[in-house]
Amino acid sequence: MPHIPYQWQDLDFGDAVTDSREVEPGTLFIALDGERTNGHVFLADVIARGAAGALVSRTEVEARSAALAQSARPWAMIDPATGAGLANAAPGTCLLIAVDDPLMAMQRLAVYHHRQLTPTVVGITGSVGKTSTKDVVAAVLSRRFRTLKSKRSFNSEATLPTSLLSLTPDHEVAVLEMGMWAPGEIRFLASLARPQIGVVTNVGPSHMERLKTIEGIARAKGELPESLPDNGWAVLNADDVRVAAMAGYTNAHVFTFGLTPTATLWADHVVSYGLDGISLRVHYGDICLDLRLPMIGRHSVYVILAAISVGLILGMGWDDIIAGLHDPAAQPRLQVLPGAAGSTLIDDSYNAAPISALAALDLLADTAGRRVAILGDMLELGMAEEEGHRQVGQRAAEVAQLLITIGRRARWIAEAAQMAGMPADQVMTFDTSAEAASATRPLLQPGDHVLVKASRGMELEHVVAALQRRPEEEM
Repeated sequence: MPHIPYQWQDLDFGDAVTDSREVEPGTLFIALDGERTNGHVFLADVIARGAAGALVSRTEVEARSAALAQSARPWAMIDPATGAGLANAAPGTCLLIAVDDPLMAMQRLAVYHHRQLTPTVVGITGSVGKTSTKDVVAAVLSRRFRTLKSKRSFNSEATLPTSLLSLTPDHEVAVLEMGMWAPGEIRFLASLARPQIGVVTNVGPSHMERLKTIEGIARAKGELPESLPDNGWAVLNADDVRVAAMAGYTNAHVFTFGLTPTATLWADHVVSYGLDGISLRVHYGDICLDLRLPMIGRHSVYVILAAISVGLILGMGWDDIIAGLHDPAAQPRLQVLPGAAGSTLIDDSYNAAPISALAALDLLADTAGRRVAILGDMLELGMAEEEGHRQVGQRAAEVAQLLITIGRRARWIAEAAQMAGMPADQVMTFDTSAEAASATRPLLQPGDHVLVKASRGMELEHVVAALQRRPEEEM
């Protein structure tokens, strides 16, 4: 064990972050060398912002020592194995904890911290809907338990550990999203977080570029139920044949949900009221409940059922579960915004895959007035990308009266829509968001409902911003 001088023995980091912009006084910054940037580039700014410490690469700091020497705030490089450097560091100094590999060190630190605590961990994975499901599950569980949920879409080997580091002795439950970039990653994330409950929402063609086949994606997602302990619970979508098959991958108890009457928890009489929510009838054993909820879109029924499933497994009563489903924190990530010329924008631009794009078009179909679909490229579909875009185009022809596509791949959406009978004068294609926004805004009319949907890399939030109602248009 390293020697810790008395003046440092009560040091407590307020939070652990990997984004230098999130650093506040008392934060531990973890400097990772990522795909887009190297966190060590921002060390001077991190020190100035008041970070209590930073987990850094020894060689990276040595290479930047001259630049860091200009920092107005004192810092000291610390050897975590021996404590060397601590004795001479004055209180208020930013401690640069030097290791060979900050990512591996963060993961080990997260595991150690997690092992000192005893929360029930709920892991959530799936091709689409992970973040929405995580948010709704956490909102429901928060009605009875002190609950931590992972930030945003923190679901990778570089971000999930920061959620584990945010755990405190007060937390009774942690709801963590688990993403997948390659085979073995979910198994690795499960080894860090040790979930007792694992929820699998669905299997779709997202990440086909890396896993090549839908079967490969199913095997990778199945690593979550495989990793559960014998006394754990696998919560599986009974309506997705590949997810349902995961019951055979696990020694844990199995709890299924869906629209199938053979599921443990199932629903029927699902009615969408467009932007005004949905209603459904829920069946569980001898219990039958009619619910009216503010969740948007028919596809939300699966998020609702997954959250109810986890609540029931953890012994929650129906009153608390239903109250959690009404919690504002449980409401969908898409935004409904006032658009130009009295239109209404449905901003679902955060991400897209064929499954979620079709669900968004189903929601658009339940709205009144003229329906406008602005659809961009869906990325990382691999060999399934043309088929996936064409499926969306066929549905767009059934739903929308005006279709605007953005990007090279989205031209397949436009082509398929016209092949399905959509008139050519109702279809417009663009290469960039700026071109699409400029051409679309003058076309909007009072009462229009405008869906904006694409993969995150297309940055269609700029289209949403350009189409929103301006202050001078307010009545």
